[in-house]
Amino acid sequence: MRVGLVCPYSLDVPGGVQNHVSDLAQVLTGRGHDVGVLAPGDEDVEHPPHVTVVGRAVPVRYNGSVARVAFGPRVAARTAKWLRDGGFDVLHVHEPVSPSVSLVALWAAEVPVVATFHSAHLRSRTMSSLAAVLRPTIEKISARIAVSESARSTLVEHLGGDPVVIPNGLFCADFSQAQPRVRWQQPGPTIVFLGRTDEPRKGLDVLLQAFPPILERHPTTRLLVAGHGEVDLSGVPGDARRQVEVLGQLSDVDRARLLSSATVYVAPQVGGESFGIVLVEAMAAGAPVAASALPAFRSVLADGELGVLFAAGDSTDCGRAVSDLLSDSSIRERLRHSAAAAVLRYDWSGVTDDIVAVYDTVLPAGRLWGRDR
Repeated sequence: MRVGLVCPYSLDVPGGVQNHVSDLAQVLTGRGHDVGVLAPGDEDVEHPPHVTVVGRAVPVRYNGSVARVAFGPRVAARTAKWLRDGGFDVLHVHEPVSPSVSLVALWAAEVPVVATFHSAHLRSRTMSSLAAVLRPTIEKISARIAVSESARSTLVEHLGGDPVVIPNGLFCADFSQAQPRVRWQQPGPTIVFLGRTDEPRKGLDVLLQAFPPILERHPTTRLLVAGHGEVDLSGVPGDARRQVEVLGQLSDVDRARLLSSATVYVAPQVGGESFGIVLVEAMAAGAPVAASALPAFRSVLADGELGVLFAAGDSTDCGRAVSDLLSDSSIRERLRHSAAAAVLRYDWSGVTDDIVAVYDTVLPAGRLWGRDR
């Protein structure tokens, strides 16, 4: 089968949607399908042969984050050419209502379209205002996927339809087999934060405020901070600041090794999360998780069965939850054991099966994978 995957966000910057599209392309190719990927990106950067970039993206603030998107006549022309040359059986667009190449591809599509919706932001005035304008375009979509119940609720609230929930995928073995680094585990307990450090919604400030009280109960604890962006430690007292190490952006291998080195992984996000793939990564790596009680995180953590929850945006509650988890090795071991089994539902082997089953539903009658039955 020929599958066209469209990512609205620049491949030059790490992100959940970009990783999802890249991983799905890898798995589908490994199963023998012909896959093409279209996305914004720097043309001077080398990309895999199956990737076509429409040009550099521009940053746009949206949903508490910065989305790097591409739009305009040049993007439209390149998208139309990619669709003509691709001869796709199925077009799979991600975030089709974002002002980027996914929406452009949807406008131009003449083959069955599957769309995956990743965002979760109920009561969005932007989406509500766009709904009436985009409805005729959205009706071109043959099947809809949401990555979580939160994303599904957002889609149903603003655009209607009956999407199927298929979560983001993960190569679980890459994390479960990762080897810890001794220097990230010593001399005492290690707390890990992993995410975009310059986005307030990721909640790093909440964790930094919680860290000094944590040290009062666990004086040898270190906080390792990894991710894209600057880190402002000016608000952290000097004694505590000396036990914070900023690692910057890590490779995929080191990302997994960092999570496997964690005594506790903390996800202090304050909003705007539709899924929580980093929680799944931490669980797969064997790190007990403490996370803010956002709906998406509650779902991943089975309402506290697979991790500890604390009030979103509350540094006091965050500090209490993390300190309690550091104090009780039996709870940490129970969470590791439960999470290791639960994360297998997110492995790409099963997630891809579910996505391929959706592709099958939109193909013309009498055809399977682009061939006669």
